[in-house]
Amino acid sequence: MKYKYLTLMAAGSVFFITGCSDSSEQVTAKQVTSVQQKKQMPPTRWYSAQQVKSGDVLYQKHCATCHQADASGTGDWRQLDVNGKYPPPPLNGSAHTWHHHLEGLKRTIRIGGVSLGGSMPGFANKLNNQEIEAVLAWVQSQWSDEIYAAWNTRNEQASK
Repeated sequence: MKYKYLTLMAAGSVFFITGCSDSSEQVTAKQVTSVQQKKQMPPTRWYSAQQVKSGDVLYQKHCATCHQADASGTGDWRQLDVNGKYPPPPLNGSAHTWHHHLEGLKRTIRIGGVSLGGSMPGFANKLNNQEIEAVLAWVQSQWSDEIYAAWNTRNEQASK
């Protein structure tokens, strides 16, 4: 009796699934598996765990004073301050940092943000290229997989 019930349920399920779908819109099991794998697999990041570790030390030393230890930045980062400058934005993925390609982010750290209306000094005399990449590795490690994936798409398009 138990197996008869399960067989009827399975047959009903097949009828429901196939009876209610247009054959032109049927999705194959391979397509479903592919979509599931894409959703479950985080995007591959360009940096290593070692870069994140050394970037954390450098970030805390050179950046946390303005951008906060957790990269949360200033709440009103979109509003000019009393000096007519933009305050430090969050770097944790909640602001616009992820809109900029990797070379642009490196350039901003090297030359600063004064030319962009901010007050961030340049760090070309304090950080070498490897250290700048480590800082960016730490910053990007604070981003969710969704934010990083969106950034990665923009970055790939910018490098073409």
